[in-house]
Amino acid sequence: MHDAPLAGLAQVAGEPATVVVLDDVDRRLLWLLAQDARVSQRRLARELRMSPPAIGERIARLERAGVVRGYRVDIDWSALGYVTVYLAVTAIQGADQSQIMTAMHQLPEVADVLVVTGSMDMLARLRLRDHAHLRTFLLERVWQIPGIQRTETFLSLAEMPSKEFSPELLGLTDLGWQSEAEAEPTDTEPTDTEPTDTEPVHTEAVHTEAAGRERIDRAAIDLGAAPVPSPL
Repeated sequence: MHDAPLAGLAQVAGEPATVVVLDDVDRRLLWLLAQDARVSQRRLARELRMSPPAIGERIARLERAGVVRGYRVDIDWSALGYVTVYLAVTAIQGADQSQIMTAMHQLPEVADVLVVTGSMDMLARLRLRDHAHLRTFLLERVWQIPGIQRTETFLSLAEMPSKEFSPELLGLTDLGWQSEAEAEPTDTEPTDTEPTDTEPVHTEAVHTEAAGRERIDRAAIDLGAAPVPSPL
C-alpha cells in the first residue's frame, strides 16, 4: 500500500486556473457566447456596439487567458439511448487514489470523475444504456481496478436542464442592455449582410465530440469544469 495514498492526486488533477479580471464588456460577451457559441463576430459587434475586430481581439484574449477553453457540441445522450448513472467509489485504505482516478477516467462510459470529501472517496458520472450495460461495466471494468474496496450506484430518475452559464455569477443581474442594443443601433454598427453559421466566432481550436453526432441540440461554449452532481 502507498504511504501517502492521496499524494499522487496533485499530478493527475487539473491545475487551478488563475483568476482573470473581467470588465463589463467581457461579461456580456461571455453571456452572448454561452447562448450560441456559433454566433458571428458581426452579430456580437452589433449587440455590444463595437467593431468586429475589437470583438475578435477580446475573444482571442479570453481564449489565451483560459477563460474560454474551447467550443463543443451539446449532445442529448438520452436521445441516443443512454441514461445517467452516478457511481460512488470507496478506496481500500492506503490505496493510491491517483491510480484509481486515472483508471476510472479512461473508461469510455465515465463522463467525469471527482475526488470528494465525505464518506466516499470519488464520484463518477456515467453514461450507460441499460442494466446489462451497468452489470458488464462493474464486473469487467470497475471492479477490476486495483485499490477499489466498494462502489455504490445512483440512478438518475429526473434531471433539470444543465446550467451551462449563470449570468448572476458574473454580476450580470440586469440583461436589459441586450434588448436595447437590438432596438437602438448606432451609426458605427456593421451594415454588411449577416454571415451564415459556417462563419464561427472563435479563433482557436474547435473541440467536438465524434460520438452521437446524429443528435446535436446546440453549440456550447466551454467555460469551466462540470458541476459536482449530488447523488439521488
